Amino acid sequence: MSTSFGPKEEGFATAGSKQPEATRTQEIEAMTTTIIIELNKLDADPKNVRKTYSSAKLAELAANIDAEGVLQNLVVRAGGKRGRYFVTAGERRRRALLMLMEQGKIAKDHPVECKVRDGSQATEISLSENIFREDMHPVDQFEAFSVMAAEGKSIADIAAHFSVSEIIVRRRLALAKVSPKLLELHREGKMTFEQLSAFTVSDDHERQEQVWENLPQWDRQAYRIKSNLVTGEVASTDRRVLLIGGLDAYEQAGGAVRRDLFDEQGGGYTLDVALLDRLVSDRLEEVAAPYREQGWKWVETAFERPDWIFDRPRIYPEDVELSAEDQAEYDALVDEHDDLVELIDNDAADESADQRIADIDKRLDEISAKKEIYRSDDMARSGVVVFINRYGKPETALGIVRDGNEAGEAQDDDSDNATDDANTGAVEAGESIPTFTPSQSLIEVLTAKKTAALRVELANNPDVALAAVVHAMLLRISYGGYASEQSALQVSLTHERMGKWIKQPEDCAACVAFESMQENYGHKIPGNPADLFDWCLGQSREELLSLLAYAAAHAVNAVQVKFTDRRNGIEQANQLGRALKVDMTNWFETTADSYFNHVNRRGIEQAVLEAKGPEAVLAISSASKKAEAVLIAERKIKGSGWLPAPVRIAVDPNGEVEADARSLPVAAE
Repeated sequence: MSTSFGPKEEGFATAGSKQPEATRTQEIEAMTTTIIIELNKLDADPKNVRKTYSSAKLAELAANIDAEGVLQNLVVRAGGKRGRYFVTAGERRRRALLMLMEQGKIAKDHPVECKVRDGSQATEISLSENIFREDMHPVDQFEAFSVMAAEGKSIADIAAHFSVSEIIVRRRLALAKVSPKLLELHREGKMTFEQLSAFTVSDDHERQEQVWENLPQWDRQAYRIKSNLVTGEVASTDRRVLLIGGLDAYEQAGGAVRRDLFDEQGGGYTLDVALLDRLVSDRLEEVAAPYREQGWKWVETAFERPDWIFDRPRIYPEDVELSAEDQAEYDALVDEHDDLVELIDNDAADESADQRIADIDKRLDEISAKKEIYRSDDMARSGVVVFINRYGKPETALGIVRDGNEAGEAQDDDSDNATDDANTGAVEAGESIPTFTPSQSLIEVLTAKKTAALRVELANNPDVALAAVVHAMLLRISYGGYASEQSALQVSLTHERMGKWIKQPEDCAACVAFESMQENYGHKIPGNPADLFDWCLGQSREELLSLLAYAAAHAVNAVQVKFTDRRNGIEQANQLGRALKVDMTNWFETTADSYFNHVNRRGIEQAVLEAKGPEAVLAISSASKKAEAVLIAERKIKGSGWLPAPVRIAVDPNGEVEADARSLPVAAE
């Protein structure tokens, strides 16, 4: 180290010099003395208000002192022993000097320039130095770093000189890409540093200024600025990049990258989209290859889940029993899983417990897959879509019937009507009608609307919401394992969106009401999530209960899909509905569009029979076409309050209330 001090200047004294004690005391009391003190005679001051020090920051400061010397004098007061001093202000500098001494760069008696102050003001002096300080403005740092870089200084040297990390230097130098006009806006406080740093992904100043001016003030978030500047490039967070293993995998394949220095996760953008798409296609093909050998009629790959698969019929696997060996392994793994969960809940598990649970879950999935098989003839008339899900993982949709002639037994409405007419004939008064259940697709639509209604009612009933949330939580903490599946609330908090089933939410009264509620609460809570906790602390208990009910309502899921592991939870939705005293007639009206157009003639007849009696069914059976039967049924049902079974709140099987005609099963196609 080159740090040194010249000859004693006038007005300076040396701690080791011989001078009368009275003179030294007078200098200390004058509080203006600057002296040279040997490093090994400086001690930490118990009155120093700073108690926490970062080792990394101290190392940066030591590097800066090694290069530039101590640029700011330490402030000391007389110590407890003769000839020693407490460092009231400058403890970081003292520790950095000790670090250099340990590295052998300076001697233990290294001279340190210090100001001596009165000990009675030690706390005030220490507090003042730590409070009345301001970090250098980022643009000022950028300009200073740029000057040194132009002089040929390396990034490492600049970092050492300014006691900052190399990444800070790189980020500041990256601001050279930003328009001077935008830099000035930040200096004037009209643009945040996060917004300013977003512009470093491009070096087109004209385009930067255009993006800033065109974006509305309320929509100038950093991610929005970046997305407007990097059109034609693909972000590292894109599902395609995640699928192939991130930017590193893309670079290894020869792809060019634009790094975002301000991304804490080391993100950036791919510049060769064609290469990226080829890598993605290759990865998807690896996943699809086994399915091509299994006998499926067709196998396709896609970069995201195609919307059309929701409009196509689907073939599902058949349930088969596990072998005795697999069943025994499955039961043993479930028991082990439950034991590990209990140990974790009681803080008694070792470090390997989480990994073991993950391994068990994986093996349980493998064994569970053996419970279902696709018939070879079903596979021969349906196919597989392999796509990338929103998390960048490959996902498959099996048994998709893509073309009408693949459906096999699928029939159109006219053929249904012909069959219905042939089998049913005229229905005489008092004659019973066979009982049918709705089609699976209709069950999902109706239970989705039931879910939407339950959400609105729960959001308006904080007391029941609180009980429902506590119920779901107790299932998890008191019983462990899979007991949590017995709640209708997916309280993790999972929010199943109804859009996949309810294609026109504006026609669903409950959807409209819940959307309105979301807008109202959206305006009430803070816009910055960092402010939310403190905001909640300031709310009344009544307000927090209302918020709890609103949050819990998002987790309600009573949708009956064909294959589900939530059957008990879906049934508990009826229990929840009874507690809420939900009247589904407030939220659902049986009409041609909501029901009758989606069921066959027998379903229409049974609905009218349940709602209006046998005589009313005669008009339905005499209709020559289904469309006519639908209109008659809609007219007769109107105002009756009749509901399809899936949308009803089922009566309590253990209660005293007996089911009336409206609780009977419903016919459907």
